[in-house]
Amino acid sequence: MAKEIKTIGVMTSGGDAPGMNAAIRAVVRTALARGLKVKGIKKGYQGLLNEEIMDMEARSVSEIIQRGGTILGTARCLEFKTPEGQKKGADICRKCGIDGMVVIGGDGSYRGAQALSRNGINTIGLPGTIDLDIACTDYTIGFDTAVNTAMSAIDKVKDTSSSHERCSIIEVMGRHAGYIALWCGVANGAEDILIPEKYDFNEQSIINNIIANRKKGKTHHIIINAEGIGHSTSMARRIEAATGIETRATILGYMQRGGSPTAKDRYYASIMGAYAVDILLQGKTNRVVGYKRGEFTDFDIESALNMEKSIDEYQFEVAQIL
Repeated sequence: MAKEIKTIGVMTSGGDAPGMNAAIRAVVRTALARGLKVKGIKKGYQGLLNEEIMDMEARSVSEIIQRGGTILGTARCLEFKTPEGQKKGADICRKCGIDGMVVIGGDGSYRGAQALSRNGINTIGLPGTIDLDIACTDYTIGFDTAVNTAMSAIDKVKDTSSSHERCSIIEVMGRHAGYIALWCGVANGAEDILIPEKYDFNEQSIINNIIANRKKGKTHHIIINAEGIGHSTSMARRIEAATGIETRATILGYMQRGGSPTAKDRYYASIMGAYAVDILLQGKTNRVVGYKRGEFTDFDIESALNMEKSIDEYQFEVAQIL
């Protein structure tokens, strides 16, 4: 099986995440070092179906490790969700001589990787998502940078909130997962943390907390609100009406996806990229690379997709205490 892998393709799919370029770089340079050819697929599965495929050399990935986003681009692709689109993608891989593929992305990207594997292309997935919402791994590419970007922005909002004696609701990304909000809530010393996994929609308890803290002499009140709960602006209006305290909403938005990746995202993404190439050469397919209990490892994609990830109860309890 290992001898059949002569050319590896690499793509990024779904939402971009800081550190994806480090992973691309590691895939390309590790594959070349192992005597393989490498082809880059632009714009994810859509680019594959459009045959936007280019040869990659060591110089193709020079000076990219410090850049956010992805040099290969990314896009959503509805056609690839169909059996016809999936077969077409595998046929294009064979036409271009690609017999191994590395897909960097989240759950949706893994389903595409699974489809390529079913259609005869050895495929490995890498966890590229800022949400930290993939159950089989303790680390996802981009999360560390995103949470540090959000933390820095919240510190600045907190300064002006204190100056004006305001309540500030700061909305961070995380449609279905509250990890960015939880981490920022602790790291920024927020008074309230609202995450999809735990929020009971009891707005009155937040209002009571704000009033109680103001009576104690606290000059500001920071609420970290996850995107999955949202409605920060209307929530701010209701809180201001109920408390009489000036309340403002700040939505950080896509700035959390961008920026130069942290050392952790550069390093972990690089090791994961190299690991993906090496397990392809071992004959593995339909696997996803993960980082679990301090070690880089890999899991069956089907098993990975079926795993459920929940907020650690102890960590959430500590966040509430702090």
